[in-house]
Amino acid sequence: MRARQQGVTLIEITIGLILVAVLAALAVPSFRDWIQNAQVRTATESIQEGLQLARAEAVRTNGPVAFTLTNTAGAGWTVRTLNVNDLTAVATTQDRSAAETSSARVTASATVVCFNGTGQQIPAAEGLCPARTQVTFNVDNPTAGTCAPSGTVRCLRVVVRTGGQVRMCDPALPTSDSQSC
Repeated sequence: MRARQQGVTLIEITIGLILVAVLAALAVPSFRDWIQNAQVRTATESIQEGLQLARAEAVRTNGPVAFTLTNTAGAGWTVRTLNVNDLTAVATTQDRSAAETSSARVTASATVVCFNGTGQQIPAAEGLCPARTQVTFNVDNPTAGTCAPSGTVRCLRVVVRTGGQVRMCDPALPTSDSQSC
């Protein structure tokens, strides 16, 4: 009787390593795009959560609160309560570091959004607050290339309406889609 062979041969190990290398090479570009899309989504959600916090704090305290975008390279922001008389900053409620959202970039139509005690934007320009207008925060990733549909990265937008509604949307989607801008 012959002895049974145990283990694997050098050829079998080489073929296995080649297969793993080919699969890894195919997965790396998709994984890179996924990471860049996740960075855009994280920055967008951070801005949306900061705006919702500012609005909720204004309603809770029945007084003015300001959301300020402090860094457009990474979506850093601060939420501060304001003096009722002259709309100057009184105290910081919460802030978020731009380092938490890495390579995302934000372009905004206004860097400050102020809410009053009813959750709406403050109507007139005074103190830290600009005049009430719809504000948009566009978030992209400059290291990833152009935004979809022509590129590989999804860019997102946060829209603050004058009534105080805060909404995240995708500008690349058709208007018939409920997630479009």
